[in-house]
Amino acid sequence: MKQLSIPRLSIKDAQDITQQEQALNALPKQAIAETPWQSYPYKPMVHFAIGYHDKHIYLKYFVSEKDIRATTNQVNGKVWQDSCVEFFIGFDEAGYYNLEFNCIGTALIGYGPSKAERNMLPAHIVQQIITKTTIIRQPDTAVQWELLLCIPVSVFIHHQSLALSGKQCRGNFYKCGDLLSEPHYVSWTQIDTPEPNFHVPKDFGYLQFK
Repeated sequence: MKQLSIPRLSIKDAQDITQQEQALNALPKQAIAETPWQSYPYKPMVHFAIGYHDKHIYLKYFVSEKDIRATTNQVNGKVWQDSCVEFFIGFDEAGYYNLEFNCIGTALIGYGPSKAERNMLPAHIVQQIITKTTIIRQPDTAVQWELLLCIPVSVFIHHQSLALSGKQCRGNFYKCGDLLSEPHYVSWTQIDTPEPNFHVPKDFGYLQFK
């Protein structure tokens, strides 16, 4: 099972997006490179960097893919149909959060014990997440885009008074795009299911907040 140590970042101002980005850019990048389903072999180049500071998780995705789609602009909309990156995290055995974002920063967040048993978080909670997107499209080349996320722990509404320091949890990171010209489903850890499904807690990796 994969393990990832999440460092505490040296950030003077937790809301300063420039400091967040500089700190994440300096971290080692982790690859999202598993293609668990043979029917979907396309694998865009995707990496991420993750850290935390007191009451925020900072996460940045670095993506290069053939083309992009960005049509969903409604909170908790169908972002997985667009160029989408995802972060699933469970702090205990009761359930896990799925945080999903398209390439323009539109977010969806749910919570529950399984794919079939999920509740969407209220829009005003989801909107607490600060996002910054950079998209670079050039003729006849792959589209490169980056998404920076500042996720306050207050978003995890089913875990009040959550302290990150020293916390061990389970999670996974993904890239997908259901309605792209070349649909794909790529993950950080290997997933053992016959059809594409990211909601597989048994295949999550271990995340350790240092």
